[in-house]
Amino acid sequence: MMKQPVGIFDSGFGGLTVMKEIVQLLPQYDYIYLGDNARAPYGSRSFQTVYDYTLQAVQWLFKQQCPIVILACNTASAKALRNIQQNHLPNHWPERRVLGVIRPTSEVIGNYSATKKVGVLATTGTVESNSYKIEIDKFFPEVEVYQQACPLWVPLIENGEQNSEGADYFVRQDVQKLFAQNGQIDTLLLACTHYPLLLDKIKAAADRPVTIISQGEIVAKSFQHYLERHPELEQQISQQATRAFFTTDDTETFNRKASVFYASAVEAQQAELQ
Repeated sequence: MMKQPVGIFDSGFGGLTVMKEIVQLLPQYDYIYLGDNARAPYGSRSFQTVYDYTLQAVQWLFKQQCPIVILACNTASAKALRNIQQNHLPNHWPERRVLGVIRPTSEVIGNYSATKKVGVLATTGTVESNSYKIEIDKFFPEVEVYQQACPLWVPLIENGEQNSEGADYFVRQDVQKLFAQNGQIDTLLLACTHYPLLLDKIKAAADRPVTIISQGEIVAKSFQHYLERHPELEQQISQQATRAFFTTDDTETFNRKASVFYASAVEAQQAELQ
């Protein structure tokens, strides 16, 4: 049986924060990362557009022979994952698997909250999908979920402005809007893989004791458990500890920006989706 790498997809750079945690926990496997930077961000795009783009990315990774693909993107997970799992895979790739980041987070988030009031900071697309409210309610029906769209956070980060005064202003504004919905929120979920780069600003804007949850470590542990439960898939993954990076945009720009998210140097190749 020919073994192949794990595919990891994001609309841009944010998924690298998830990949970093997965690689740290499971360094033995081979990984391919694909960033659709030419069409990022996905956060404000329609359901159909996000589905089309995500499906193209998944198909590209399948053509690289990846037996399993992780959508390390909340917007793609919210707007495309279910459709791909239920409609596309059974008809075209019945032996392959596609996983997202929403369910693993929803399975544990309620354990962090004493007040049972959780705030979700996310892109407009993720908020509009209501995916977190729906999924968290399945595992923690007693938890009240409050959402706040943060449409400018990803563009700020993607343009290298995460340390600017402008970022301070918009982070403070959005976090305060969230707490205005309910002052008893004691847990904040960063429901976008870019947002860990704003962690210090989010902590400062919260201005109260609050638990802030980033998704990378949670998704990594969930993936580890998934492979333990599905040894038939785990056996298909190659184990040479290689990492390959692809972008649909300029590779030099990707390499420069990606290192901020991945915390080490990255050398990307060009990918064309269709």
